[in-house]
Amino acid sequence: MRFEEFAAARLPALLRYATLLSGDHEQAKDLVQDVLTKALLKWRRIGALEEPYAYVRTMLTNEYLSFLRRRRVPTVPLGWNTPDTPTAEPVPGRPDEELWRLLGGLPRQQRAVIVLRYYEGLSDPEIAEVLKCRPTTVRAYASRALAALRVELSPRTVLSLEVS
Repeated sequence: MRFEEFAAARLPALLRYATLLSGDHEQAKDLVQDVLTKALLKWRRIGALEEPYAYVRTMLTNEYLSFLRRRRVPTVPLGWNTPDTPTAEPVPGRPDEELWRLLGGLPRQQRAVIVLRYYEGLSDPEIAEVLKCRPTTVRAYASRALAALRVELSPRTVLSLEVS
């Protein structure tokens, strides 16, 4: 597959994933642009992989985590957006509005684990590979994130998150 084909096919998924991680559509676009630029330079090797999307997703995760370290960006951007409407303000009364507000308050590794698990559908070993840590660390991050969310969320929302 050529890089242009890959980028055209996977751009919406990469933007959605970056928006879920960062909570800010503009920051997500910057992250995806940086990652795709780096991927283009290494495309001969990346394109030969069995699953180039997984590799690029890992690059995006690492770029997001290092972006926060480099720039000391606050972990909860103003105007946290929902993933299905990345440029819209949250709609009051939406069942997931509270969840997205709280997800934005989680530490970056915990937020990455939750997004990878519940929105990308990855298993703990796959998440560990993306984050370059052990599966037990992934489970610890997930446990801490869910515990923090449980404290803040209504019981109905927590139940739907755990069932997913």
